[in-house]
Amino acid sequence: MARKVLVMGEVRDGSLRNVSFEAVAAAKTIAEGGEVVGLLVGDSVASFANELIHYGADRVVTVENDKLKSYTSDGYAQAFLAVYAEEKPEGIVFGHTALGKDLSPKLAAKLEAGLISDVTALEVEGGNVIFTRPIYSGKAFEKKIVTDGILFATVRPNNIATLEKDESRTGDVSSITVDVKDLRTIIQDVVRKTAEGVDLSEAKVIIAGGRGVKSEDGFKPLKELADVLGGAVGASRGACDAEYCDYSLQIGQTGKVVTPDLYIACGISGAIQHLAGMSNSKIIVAINKDPEASIFKVADYGIVGDLFEVLPLLTEEFKKLKVHS
Repeated sequence: MARKVLVMGEVRDGSLRNVSFEAVAAAKTIAEGGEVVGLLVGDSVASFANELIHYGADRVVTVENDKLKSYTSDGYAQAFLAVYAEEKPEGIVFGHTALGKDLSPKLAAKLEAGLISDVTALEVEGGNVIFTRPIYSGKAFEKKIVTDGILFATVRPNNIATLEKDESRTGDVSSITVDVKDLRTIIQDVVRKTAEGVDLSEAKVIIAGGRGVKSEDGFKPLKELADVLGGAVGASRGACDAEYCDYSLQIGQTGKVVTPDLYIACGISGAIQHLAGMSNSKIIVAINKDPEASIFKVADYGIVGDLFEVLPLLTEEFKKLKVHS
């Protein structure tokens, strides 16, 4: 059954987030040969339209307005609903990001549609789209199908393979004017904390530290290894509570949920709350002095040792590999 699917692309810090391309790939599966329409919302986003097309969107609609420079659920909802009314898609896909988690439930309620959130895989069988998502803090997975109404889903970053970029692909880029009004939230200013390295939620490699790093300075060897591997630094709740690092790095049930290709846990005991945020990583390496630490139960590879001795050795070896590659 061919469907038209509308995909919300996300622009941040002057570029399209990778999850936008993953959402397009998911939309292609849902569309079953139908049309995939990208949507970009902001004050100046039209220049990113062709990139969405290169990754599989058939065409792109943009909504530009000075009032949409910073995200607000009211403003973005007005923009989305205006496009929805014109396009009338059978499917909708968002990234399971801060924006997606905030905006998609609001839209689902307004559209009286069911919402399948945090999708990690999807397939078509017998004309039905089967969505897979984690439950019970990642301990199990459930499969869902939508038998009636709009297929509305958010996809977890780093789980849906993007389509191969094809710069020869072309498609129509159009714009819709929306009179954005009655905003209950006005963003006066956005102050960003300076962050080093790769975005944690989309990183392919994460080096995470727990209470075992002992101090703020203890994160230095983790940052050095992350720099060599082109990865990001994360932390457990314990490390954040101890003020070794900022809470923006927290991974776990009350922090970020990540699914990198490689997750190296350093000095992390493996509390269930932390495992809920990283247990679906493709490869998990644990470094801990305690051979009985729970983290080893979920690790693919384990090193019983002092992280301050092990990490410098790993960093040097990876540097050598980069030189010879």
